Amino acid sequence: MLALLIPLLLAAPGCGAPRDPPASRVVNGEDAVPYSWPWQVSLQYERDGTFRHTCGGTLIAPGWVMTAAHCISSSLTYQVVLGEYDMAAAEGAEQRIAVHAADIFVHPKWSSFCVACGNDIALLKLSRSAVLDRSVQTGALPPAGEVLPDGYPCYLSGWGRLSTGGPLPDKLQQALLPVVDYERCTQPDWWGSLAVRRTMICAGGGAEAGCNGDSGGPLNCRAADGRWEVHGIASFVSSLGCNAPKKPTVFTRVSAFDAWIAETINSN
Repeated sequence: MLALLIPLLLAAPGCGAPRDPPASRVVNGEDAVPYSWPWQVSLQYERDGTFRHTCGGTLIAPGWVMTAAHCISSSLTYQVVLGEYDMAAAEGAEQRIAVHAADIFVHPKWSSFCVACGNDIALLKLSRSAVLDRSVQTGALPPAGEVLPDGYPCYLSGWGRLSTGGPLPDKLQQALLPVVDYERCTQPDWWGSLAVRRTMICAGGGAEAGCNGDSGGPLNCRAADGRWEVHGIASFVSSLGCNAPKKPTVFTRVSAFDAWIAETINSN
């Protein structure tokens, strides 16, 4: 079972209120409305003097980004890009901010040898605070311990591959991924009980899914008060394919790590 897990990163070497709502329906996703997910981050690494997209992320405070632990390598130099929409165009809203190696905080219980063990979360302290504007906002986090019910509608956003092994998009994509609760996701004909922990969220399982390059990006879910909250951090899919049937995209459940997030930010 564990051999079927593949992390979603690319091969290397008003808080909570998007400006426009998404359309009612990444693999089999659609172009997002520009800047409709203003907390979306592109995490990029440097190679040969050029920065390249590898993962997504979420701006959770003006000086802090949340992403997946498996996106981080101690041998690479990183920057984040905020206010990004079309990677192929300089649109004027982009903010490129360096991240120093000493300011990268990977969860202490993360193990790259056991993706299914969980704790796939990292925080990046930016070298300068982001300027919040119409294109760049902080994402709201859910209440501690909150677990969404089966079928709850959420959206994944990112610049990951459009199909298994397929091309990368220039424009930010979004896809509707309903939550698959723990009881259903751990059924033997779904992920099973070895791959998924209660500190994770499953979402999707049909035609729409995350794919390579979406890692670290947000699972955006609308709360009862209409505010958007980031409930998940894209973590892994099946090696059978990004959108293999009954193998939903698996996310780190943000509400399980609120104490670690607060402690890390407050102590640094």
